Formats: sequence, C-alpha cells, structure tokens
Amino acid sequence: MNHMRLWASAAIIAIIILVTFAISVPRTRDIEVKLSLLVATTSVPSVILRDAFKKGVHTISGSIEALNACTSVSASATLVGNASSTQNILVAISMEPDSGVCLQVPARISFQATISAPVNLPITATVNDAAANITSS
Repeated sequence: MNHMRLWASAAIIAIIILVTFAISVPRTRDIEVKLSLLVATTSVPSVILRDAFKKGVHTISGSIEALNACTSVSASATLVGNASSTQNILVAISMEPDSGVCLQVPARISFQATISAPVNLPITATVNDAAANITSS
C-alpha cells in the first residue's frame, strides 16, 4: 500500500514539473515581437556632434553608439548647396560592421572631420546614407 502512495506522489510531482515547464518556456511568437520592437527603435541612429570654428575651419567631432567596440567608424564633412541657396555642412558617417569576434555590448565610438566653411552654418548628419538624429553638446 505504501508503494502505491509513493508512485502516486511521484506522478503528481512529475505532472506539476512538466506543466510548470510548459508554461515558463518562451514561445517563438514572443521572441519575434521583441525583435521587431528592437528593430523599430534602432532604425534612426543618434549622433552627438560638437563644432569648433577657428580661422575659417570647422572641426566637427562627435560620437555614435555602435553595436560593439569593434565597429569601424569614419566621418567626412562636405559643404552642401551653392552660393545662391542655403548652405549647410553634411557630416557623412560610415559604420562598418566588425569582422572578428567581439563582445556584443553597445559602445560609444568617437569620430572627427574638418571642413573650411563660413561660420554659423547648420550641420546635418547621415549614418550609412540614412538621416541621423543630431544632439549637440
């Protein structure tokens, strides 16, 4: 009689463990929702820019958040527009994905570009040819 109680208790415990496991395992549809939210929030890159003007030369330095510290970032500045239209400075930032094994932790990477241009021109930025949100510091 004691063996029957032991087997019944073991069966009840096993059923409870299996049900708890089935409830706690994430579903693939839950993961897809999280990934789509991540893609939607990271589609517009954010760039921090600082402009120093001295003797007709703008030195534009800044930083951008990359996926990891191994990402290569370069920047170039060009004058957009002509003398009859509104001119501005375009900072084109290029982010190359890392080619090796790197810890996948977001990192802020710095860059710098210089250009000869008139004072007080507005500055725009692109990251891999996509418009970026600019924050001045």
